Amino acid sequence: MHFESGGIYHIYNQGNNRQTIFYNRENYIFFLQKIRDYVQPYGNILAWCLMPNHFHLMMEVVNISVGVTFRNHSDGVTQSHPVTKEFPTQSHPDTKEFPTQSHPFTKIRTLNDSIGIMLRSYTRAINIQENRTGNLFREETKAICLNEIKGISSNWFTSYGVTIMNVQIPEYQYSQVCFNYIHANPVKSGLVINPEDWEFSSYADLKGLRNGKVVNRERVAELGLVL
Repeated sequence: MHFESGGIYHIYNQGNNRQTIFYNRENYIFFLQKIRDYVQPYGNILAWCLMPNHFHLMMEVVNISVGVTFRNHSDGVTQSHPVTKEFPTQSHPDTKEFPTQSHPFTKIRTLNDSIGIMLRSYTRAINIQENRTGNLFREETKAICLNEIKGISSNWFTSYGVTIMNVQIPEYQYSQVCFNYIHANPVKSGLVINPEDWEFSSYADLKGLRNGKVVNRERVAELGLVL
């Protein structure tokens, strides 16, 4: 995946061989918290939907990398804490061993790396829960840029003065179309009759029916995205 600041991306992956990735309500909530921990620090989440065997995120990237602070807690467990802005790597003389509460260290982590860590961490938890082994997700997570920004050319080309997205799947083209597609997914899949009835998407938050903390409603409005 290639990310650049200012880009709006459709990020998605599904279960390996289309297998189930969410087995119960707690799994959905657990994965949503991981999105907050590992993805949200990098920008504004504009839409999201978790389906039984795949997930969709629509995100405006602000920082392609952030500083992550590592501390070794009293129980001996090393924990990381993302910082929501870019800043240089800091090191401590003892970082070759272990961070401590009094001597934490910070390193730079990219959005690409964080998504991978998130999926591997979730996979480990599900493998324990389901007494399974192996990959849970497809090997490659997709990230399609939905707006034209300098530095990215693979998804866009200009023909006779008109900028066109070089993606063959109509549902993945352009921000508003993708925004609608993500929220319509549960209805199209026959899980619910109305999009607001599916608990595990940002539709209810954007409609003011729920006060979720993942989607950035203010930024959605500023970008002119509407349900």
